[in-house]
Amino acid sequence: MESPPTSQRTMTVALLTVCVDLAIAEELMQAAATKPWSLDCLEFERYMSPAMRPQLSPEAKSAQAVIAVIDFDQDPEQAIETTAYLRRIFFGRISAVALSRNPDAALLRRAMRAGCTEILDNPFEPGQFHSTLNRLEEQWAGNIGKAERAGQVLSFFGAKGGVGTTTVAMHLAVFLVLSHKKKVLLIDHHRDLGHVCLYLGLDGTRYHFKELIRNVGRLDSDLLAGFIATHKSGLHVLSSPDVYEEQGAAEPEPLRQTLQFLRGEYDYVIVDCHTSTADSDLAVMEMSDYVYLIAVPVIGAIRDLSRFIDGVLQKGQRAERLHVVMNRYSSQSAVSVEHIEKAVRLPVEIRIGNYYAECTRAANIGAPITPDQKSDFTSEIAAWAASLAGPGEAKPLAQRKRFGLW
Repeated sequence: MESPPTSQRTMTVALLTVCVDLAIAEELMQAAATKPWSLDCLEFERYMSPAMRPQLSPEAKSAQAVIAVIDFDQDPEQAIETTAYLRRIFFGRISAVALSRNPDAALLRRAMRAGCTEILDNPFEPGQFHSTLNRLEEQWAGNIGKAERAGQVLSFFGAKGGVGTTTVAMHLAVFLVLSHKKKVLLIDHHRDLGHVCLYLGLDGTRYHFKELIRNVGRLDSDLLAGFIATHKSGLHVLSSPDVYEEQGAAEPEPLRQTLQFLRGEYDYVIVDCHTSTADSDLAVMEMSDYVYLIAVPVIGAIRDLSRFIDGVLQKGQRAERLHVVMNRYSSQSAVSVEHIEKAVRLPVEIRIGNYYAECTRAANIGAPITPDQKSDFTSEIAAWAASLAGPGEAKPLAQRKRFGLW
């Protein structure tokens, strides 16, 4: 039985009240209950911060939209901190409402900078809140439509260094732009000194992906534009730091929120990842529609790929989302596809021939190979891009096989 269209489903909404008088909180809940929503109401007697985290219900965590009404009279400073904290937790789906008695202009500006989009008078007027709810309902209707059109996230992890992960991800991104006119963002998610901008001949010294994640609380299309480098093909790029950094990996939750925003801006978000099972890399996998695992047909890479697959499966990743890509493959390879599939217990879905010299030359001059440069390499990348960008949902290039344990 098919699911009804989103517009016909009951929308899930969480209403949070923070330091709000109990009588007013009850009126707020009664007003929200008049809407055709599946409503979860939570009352909090204390302000919130990273040091004072709230206990949230599963319904609130998974709600499509969140309304937070925050009293700004008791402690304006803590109210502002609470607003900013909740916007980080529920990024992209929260509407923060300030409740205050005659707030001055300075407080209003600070509340809005922290993320409040509405101001309610205290004493509370139910009619005013009904108007707020009507505005939010119209706004959400547009956002849900945008979410349904959200693009796909494709992440790339190499079995080890030197297997061509960046080269493969970069060329797939370029072909999606040039051959299929897709809006594509290529992200260099290496912790430092990634090669994406180097191979594309771009300046990678501007703002980078990790800085964008740090600014997720105020992320919008205008802010994003200041971080983007644009290749002459039309491909958008977010670089990694081009110097060694002492800082660790990105925090998983802001990373998820950033990728969720980006998939609403692009047809495809392609993430060239550092290979690890750190929480930040697992978060990328969780947000990905396709996780591509790149290896070459040599015994060291196959061993490392097998161990990496074991590691991510033990961390809770689903095998059906993992897609093995064999780079630099030929029929004369020392390790056959059958042996590789037995070793990693997943099918080799995509094979790319050994075009090492051609790809190395392109990387050295900072000019990727393009679809008009006819070669076996371009034919294989073009077929992969077409399998993703063709009519209907993207499908793997080969039917999946299933293997038991050795």
